[in-house]
Amino acid sequence: MKKFVVTYHMTEEAWAESAKSSPEDAQEGMKKWMAWSERVGSQLVDFGTPLMGGQSLSPGGGAQPSTHGVCVYSILEAESMEAAIALMDGHPHLGWRGDCQIEVHESMPPPGM
Repeated sequence: MKKFVVTYHMTEEAWAESAKSSPEDAQEGMKKWMAWSERVGSQLVDFGTPLMGGQSLSPGGGAQPSTHGVCVYSILEAESMEAAIALMDGHPHLGWRGDCQIEVHESMPPPGM
């Protein structure tokens, strides 16, 4: 099976809204994520964790805050990109706000390995 890196994206406004969530709302949101992970089963290789404070590095050695809005990652195994995308069907991240997005990237082995 192939591996796929899934990145979850949200705007700064969505981050701010999320930070204001009550513990009960946060727990309800996690229940939805856990229900998705149970449906995906063993094809979810790494549930992932929240990501914060990303930095964009430049060739000259500088670093600036990332503007890509990546907030979480997961790693899936699937037979194809189409199958990986199908595993994401109904993911709660896409139902939370209209400005939330998910990207799926196939992980390719390095040349010669």
